[in-house]
Amino acid sequence: MEYDGRTVAITGASRGIGAATARRFAAAGAHVALCARDTEALASVADAIESEGGTATTVRADVRDEFDVERFVEVAAREGGGIDVVLAGAGVYHGSPGETALEAESYSAFDDHVRTNVRGVFTTIGEALPHLNEGARVLVPSGSIAREAKAGLGSYAVSKAGAEAVARQFAAEIDHPVGIVDPGQVSTDLTGGVGRDPEDAAEMVLWAAGLADEELNGEVLDLRTWKAATR
Repeated sequence: MEYDGRTVAITGASRGIGAATARRFAAAGAHVALCARDTEALASVADAIESEGGTATTVRADVRDEFDVERFVEVAAREGGGIDVVLAGAGVYHGSPGETALEAESYSAFDDHVRTNVRGVFTTIGEALPHLNEGARVLVPSGSIAREAKAGLGSYAVSKAGAEAVARQFAAEIDHPVGIVDPGQVSTDLTGGVGRDPEDAAEMVLWAAGLADEELNGEVLDLRTWKAATR
């Protein structure tokens, strides 16, 4: 699908799924607006996009700070003529995958998981709403741990369940379609480099962004759904 003339706003775009998705949307013709806390890594993603003929706007923003997010979406909308796709992709994981017992976690780790991974989704969608173009849609990355508890993932898993709940509630209340994208385990800093290539996940996000409105109703779009639809 081509995205010429459209603007895609991505949080957590400095690495992993966010960075890969930014490159993929730019290759499809979109203007991508990117934010993250790591300005150097963010600039590297933008440079790669522009070296391949794409266009990117970067803003240093922390999704834990609603004023940062407000500024980010305002810049994205101003540079791109409104926003057509939002990917609320920023996330943190304090601990080692499979070795983070909930009972042993600190309050600070629990609080930051919730503030970044849950409140950050709420803030991203809420601040973007006034800037969404007609036909715009919102995507929230997630994983099966949000729905199927697995030992060793602690409050990170709790936060992903919360992020999905935020997405579903917005889907029930706003006019724009909202989808939860579960690409399976992806090789990122959060997973310790274990999992599928982020480029594969980016293809799935691009597919989800092009679905008919009635298919983005707060439901989970998982790997099996994607493979069945794109065979």
